[in-house]
Amino acid sequence: MTQTETSGGRTTANGDSSAEPVGGSRAWLVWGVAVGGYFLAMLHRNGLGVAALEAQSRFDVGPALLSLLPMLQLLIYVLLQVPAGLLADRLGPRYTLVMGAIAMALGSLLFALAPGIEVAVAGRFFIGLGDALVFLNVIRLAALWFPRSRYALVSGLTGVVGGSGQVASAAPMAWALDNVGWVAAFLATGGLTMLMALLVLLVVRDRPEGSAGRSTVAEPISVWEALKEALRADGPRIGMAHHAAVMAPFTMMMVLWGYPFLVNGLGLAEGTAALGLTGLAAGALWVAPVAGALIGRRPGVRVHLALILGGSLSLGWLLLVAWPGGPPVALGITVLAVSALGQTVAPTISFDFARDGIPASRTGVASGLVNMSGFSTAVVCTVAAGLLLQALPDEPTSYQWAFTPMAVGTTLATVALAFFIRARSRNLAP
Repeated sequence: MTQTETSGGRTTANGDSSAEPVGGSRAWLVWGVAVGGYFLAMLHRNGLGVAALEAQSRFDVGPALLSLLPMLQLLIYVLLQVPAGLLADRLGPRYTLVMGAIAMALGSLLFALAPGIEVAVAGRFFIGLGDALVFLNVIRLAALWFPRSRYALVSGLTGVVGGSGQVASAAPMAWALDNVGWVAAFLATGGLTMLMALLVLLVVRDRPEGSAGRSTVAEPISVWEALKEALRADGPRIGMAHHAAVMAPFTMMMVLWGYPFLVNGLGLAEGTAALGLTGLAAGALWVAPVAGALIGRRPGVRVHLALILGGSLSLGWLLLVAWPGGPPVALGITVLAVSALGQTVAPTISFDFARDGIPASRTGVASGLVNMSGFSTAVVCTVAAGLLLQALPDEPTSYQWAFTPMAVGTTLATVALAFFIRARSRNLAP
């Protein structure tokens, strides 16, 4: 498969000559309903945090076994990214989103009524399964309903909605647990998700009316062929490297190690640390749509933004782990702030690159690979940090050793990013 350079500075697969969608109010409605499902997926993904203490008492388990619940869910999410992308290519976004919502609702039902940890694990498995089917199809709808120049903007807005769900998930769930109890809280979450499945079925369509010639379902090809097609194209490779470099660091901190690092590593008060993490996550959300609008107008800026973000994060994390005697508070906060910015902007840039060189009907696998690269890096570095912290003395500087895998991973991913960008430039040269 060869590639050609478009006027906007992006590469597309030869032969994909279908007319571009025009967007409009109907497109925003379809995306709005779909991204509502993504908001609920983030609520399911992060809602366990505020229920952790009650879950420990309810299921009579220790913190080590309890910590397996969110990690299992995240691991299922990572492992299913490529199968989810392939399913999206085969069935189309509408029915795949409905399947994801039903799986999350079933998982929430099991979790609400679980008599023991075994059923609770099954519930989190189904939530992870459903979660894996949502994001890829939301951005797939963005590709099918909006013109190419708007894709980065809509991807950025999708990231903002997801980030908002991440920030806002704690307060509603905490209120529900305090006021209506465990069973009612999780049953209500499942019921709301089933309503969302029905809304998706009623409102969402795979493509705009009058675009019958533009297929949104790929011709069946094997998993191996789909992977080779995605990995042969320059765009998905660049997107994978970028997502691993800029999305993983703050994900690791939000999932587990940010709060302990701020308290035990930098010496901040507990309330300050909690407020600081929330503020960093929320404060960076506005950047994604701004970056998306800029990329839509000037696609060539993607490369510069990607390299600046990757380089800044690599330098910051290397300084964080190498600073003699432990990093100062200002450095630690600055690195976390840039990491929050990277996580927010990652979908805007990474998934825009993922579309380059891939037919519109087969973007699911490419997007799945990009998503998998970032979350795989986050999972590996989160587990590695935990193992190192357990083996090291309980002192502030131990976090420097624990975060070494992330510093090395971010740096290597940035080096790969620069290599793939240079290779693409050579491929496009006349």
